[in-house]
Amino acid sequence: MEQQSEVARLIAQIQAEYYAGQQALHGLASGSARHDFINKRTERMAQRMDELLATVGEEQAMQMMIAWQDEAAK
Repeated sequence: MEQQSEVARLIAQIQAEYYAGQQALHGLASGSARHDFINKRTERMAQRMDELLATVGEEQAMQMMIAWQDEAAK
């Protein structure tokens, strides 16, 4: 049960970083501030992905991310 909570937390954080980066990319901010913001979100998303990989393994983590991206694309 604890692992499920950790996995859910990591996925929620990955999604939040992704959506924040998307908003920055398509939002009103411009220039280097936007670039720095997007880079920071990308770095944090990669850190959370590394944690997810360590928690559930590569195959399961990739399946989770593919399922999430499929849902987000709808």
